[in-house]
Amino acid sequence: TYNYLPLDKSFLTFQQVKHFLEYQQLVSITYGAHEAILKCRRYLDQKINDSDDLFYGINTGFGYLQNVKIEKEQLAALQRNLLLSHACGLGEEIPNKVVRLMLMLKIKSLSYGYSGVGIEVVKRLMDMYNNEVMPVIYTQGSLCASGDLAPLAHMSLPLIGEGEVRIKNEKLSAGEALKKLGWDPIKLQSKEGLALINGTQFMTAYGLYNLILSERLLNWANIIAAISFDAFHCNVDCIYDRLQEVRPHAGQVFVAAKLREHLAGSEILLQKKSQVQDPYSFRCIPQVHGAAKDTFDFAMKTFLLEMNS
Repeated sequence: TYNYLPLDKSFLTFQQVKHFLEYQQLVSITYGAHEAILKCRRYLDQKINDSDDLFYGINTGFGYLQNVKIEKEQLAALQRNLLLSHACGLGEEIPNKVVRLMLMLKIKSLSYGYSGVGIEVVKRLMDMYNNEVMPVIYTQGSLCASGDLAPLAHMSLPLIGEGEVRIKNEKLSAGEALKKLGWDPIKLQSKEGLALINGTQFMTAYGLYNLILSERLLNWANIIAAISFDAFHCNVDCIYDRLQEVRPHAGQVFVAAKLREHLAGSEILLQKKSQVQDPYSFRCIPQVHGAAKDTFDFAMKTFLLEMNS
């Protein structure tokens, strides 16, 4: 069966991200993305070959060395050294699902054809993912400024035969893994190292993964609240839909609707109640859970925007 997630500049939804992890989909860029990558690379090569102008990080040094020109024969070495110098992560290894998301998100980012990488780099990233060659990446070491420099450097090292990977949970050097797979290390071209580490795929992957877990928690919180509502013999008035329209915060409205949905058909709910009103912990469930839902929605909107940028 077809179990690929097509990647290009098309908007990727939260539901697609969940399916991607749940069904362990493979990845593939579309024809349009392939052509966009080729077009951008041709433009960059022409720009470098036809001009002696300085382009930061492409034919110059980095940071305070921005005015130091790098000769054309040294451009590949500059990009290789960029990866090696920034691969300074430490601490625990990040979870496999986050590594998978990072690789997918990096491929998607490059598929727009705005980064100047050659198609070989993108193909190798896809081959790594589809053959379960997962780079070893660490949780600490990045400022998350100018992109997730350290984590993305570790993610990219296997392209050049450096660093470590896990293949079906077996940890080995990237050089050894490439030999086993019959792959040659990639010799990076101008701009490619910079394009690989300038990105937010580490924090975006973690954010999306946490949103997936958070959505599950919010769902269970509403289910447990509904069960508790019945167990305490609560008055249903506080979740009436007309009442929510008076103060229509989106999260509050959503949670009240969910409680009505979960409690639909409850015999306990239909029984006559003797109390005038219930404790805050019950009658304000829509307001409290709703605030968490509003925060979740804001975070998801932000991460979806970043993922599709």
